[in-house]
Amino acid sequence: MPTEQLDTCERRPRLEIEPGNYSTIYAVGDVHGCLEPLLALEETIRDDASLREGRKLIVMLGDYVDRGPQSAAVLYHLNATPPAGFDRICLRGNHDDAFLDYLEGDPAGDWFLDHGAENTLRSYGVDLEAHGAFTASNFALRQAVRAAVPPAHVEFLQSMPVLVTVGPEVFVHAGIRPGRPLDEQVDDDLLWIRRSFIDLGPGLPVRVFHGHTPMREAFVGPGRVSLDTHCYKSGRLTAARLAKGEVEILSVG
Repeated sequence: MPTEQLDTCERRPRLEIEPGNYSTIYAVGDVHGCLEPLLALEETIRDDASLREGRKLIVMLGDYVDRGPQSAAVLYHLNATPPAGFDRICLRGNHDDAFLDYLEGDPAGDWFLDHGAENTLRSYGVDLEAHGAFTASNFALRQAVRAAVPPAHVEFLQSMPVLVTVGPEVFVHAGIRPGRPLDEQVDDDLLWIRRSFIDLGPGLPVRVFHGHTPMREAFVGPGRVSLDTHCYKSGRLTAARLAKGEVEILSVG
């Protein structure tokens, strides 16, 4: 996949793609452990893409784990070969980041246990009742989780970028700090920002495709495209097709 690394040692990976590399890009909102909607949406994307010439790219906008029932299966699927005829980039979401922090023993991962982690750990076959209190200080639980999660999944999480740019089109999990140049954006905002970005927009001559903030329906505006349609609650998973500057919404469920 022809990309140029923009990250420094202090930041998580960032990617820049030449605008002419792909004729069509599909951005997919938060999955949260919902494998069946993801497979159904991929089928919809394949059908749509079959009508279009040129190379295609799928950009997953993060949050593959927690809440829903099949987080492990979602990561197995996304870490495998993408659908035929597509390249795929999986961005890191705040839930994915917290899961990785928990696995690595970072105190920041404590947040993970309080925000839908039970379903993630059960999806890996962890017997939560057998390991004592469901707390970050429970070392036995953490060791059981580390033993259950394949090293390939840890490496996959570690490799996920937090920002992809394709000319004026920006793909990120949560959003950007309004008005701050892209090369000065900090990881925490890219993974966690909500209200100021939703209220003010990017404040830059870009269009941002993002998830993170759940909405009943996808939102398409001049400065941002919001694609988290609360799949683990609604059953609806949403993508945006970007082709020749035009955006169309594809949805299942």
